[in-house]
This record gives sequence, structure tokens and C-alpha cells, in this order.
Amino acid sequence: MIEKNIEIPVRIFSFQELPNSYQELIEQAKEQTRKAYAPYSKFQVGAAVLLDDGTIVCGSNQENAAYPSGLCAERVAMFSANALYPDKKVKALAIAAFTDGGFLQTPITPCGACRQVLLETESRFGQELEIIMYGEKEIYLIKKASHLLPLNFSNKNLFK
Repeated sequence: MIEKNIEIPVRIFSFQELPNSYQELIEQAKEQTRKAYAPYSKFQVGAAVLLDDGTIVCGSNQENAAYPSGLCAERVAMFSANALYPDKKVKALAIAAFTDGGFLQTPITPCGACRQVLLETESRFGQELEIIMYGEKEIYLIKKASHLLPLNFSNKNLFK
């Protein structure tokens, strides 16, 4: 038997330590939480995607009484960016969550389905995608989607 440990590099920042473009991306994600449709969970998530030309595309979570029919903010934003600007590479994604009258103190992380979509976007454009996860006390920055999903399923698994 062989045992391997998988380590995930996470950089932790305060808001002021981030570049201006990432501060703006976080502000856009925070603003998107107000546009979330979350009548059931009351957990409002906003996401903002930064494209390589500086364009920002946003999204928020959209719930549904038939729970599996809803969609996370990350996928709303990413699918919108890929549909509206199919030839523009994605540089970064910022995520923020608001509940019980305030933003989360610790960073929110993408669910498994969103991680798979982020990985596919990275593969699609052949470029790493930085993920910025906002928390009031600290902000996590992951340099590439594959760090969020180290044992992943990708197009490499589809062919011999």
C-alpha cells in the first residue's frame, strides 16, 4: 500500500492586501448577494467573474421550491460569462455570501458541482483560474481550480 497526502496551497489576505482589480471583483460579488433569489435557505451568494480583457460578469444563487432545480452563484456567473463571451478567457472568480444580516466571517467555498465547472473552464481555456473566497475576517485565494478539486474527473478520463 502507498499513502499519499494531498496538500492544497491557500493564500490568505486581508481586503487591503489584494490588488485593486480583485478588490473590485469582491465588491461586485458582494453586491450580487442582494440579487440572489434565496427564499428557502436565506443564504445569499454572489459571484463575479473577471475575464482577461477586464470585463466582469456577475451572478447570484437562484433557488427553486424543487431544490435540485436551483443553481449556485458561481455557475450562474461562469455560465453567463462563457455564453456571452465564449472567446474570452476567465482570469478569476470572486465569491461572497450573506446571511443573518451580514457577510460570512470566514470564506465561503464552492460546492462540488461548482468546483467541477471551474475545472472545466480552466481546461476549456488552457489557463489557470484564480478563485477568491471572501470572508469578513480573511480572504482565501486559490491559484487554480484543480487545487480545489485535486482528485477530479476531466476530459482526460473520457479517452484511453
